[in-house]
Amino acid sequence: MLKKLASDALGLSDIGRIISPSDYDKVDADDFIMHEDEEKIFFLIKSRTDEYCFTNLALIHVDGTAAVSKKRLVKRYDYYKNDIKHVMIETAGTVDLDCELKFTMGNVDFSIDVNRNQLEQLKDIYKALIKIAHIVEENNILLEKSQQTLNLAAQACGSQRFETGDLSQVFANVNEYSFNWIYKARETYIQKDFTDVFKNYINN
Repeated sequence: MLKKLASDALGLSDIGRIISPSDYDKVDADDFIMHEDEEKIFFLIKSRTDEYCFTNLALIHVDGTAAVSKKRLVKRYDYYKNDIKHVMIETAGTVDLDCELKFTMGNVDFSIDVNRNQLEQLKDIYKALIKIAHIVEENNILLEKSQQTLNLAAQACGSQRFETGDLSQVFANVNEYSFNWIYKARETYIQKDFTDVFKNYINN
């Protein structure tokens, strides 16, 4: 504990700080944002070695601890590809200088220390991550139900008898219908942009 306090006092710890939107253009993560596709930073935590950049499309982790020497390793986790689970905040104790945001994206566990004085701001990203997790989970259920419905329809069609001359046209029609069904379902139930969620919870 004494070593930790001394390290924090000397500014040598890895406690992160929530960066103001006016300084987003000064961080390394900004260079990896897909501005051309209207990607936007909504929340950013910066520590001595790492940056955790939450955009409307993904979490971008500029990892300084996993890289060799002073190099940085940039990792991108798109929300729609990586389920968010186990979102938690651990508040600071009496002598702690930091609070902690914990969550899992895909199969990667994150534990981010943040200055205890920024707990109220940290609650905003906590709420946003919880909401995104709920939306993605519900959409995955609806997408699966849509696929099950298509399978039942295909089985029903398979039990019907058709004249030999009609088989090629029937196959073409079924194939086109199935493709359009799947395409529409994916367009409806796979959400990639969570701008509205961040605008609702993050006060930039």
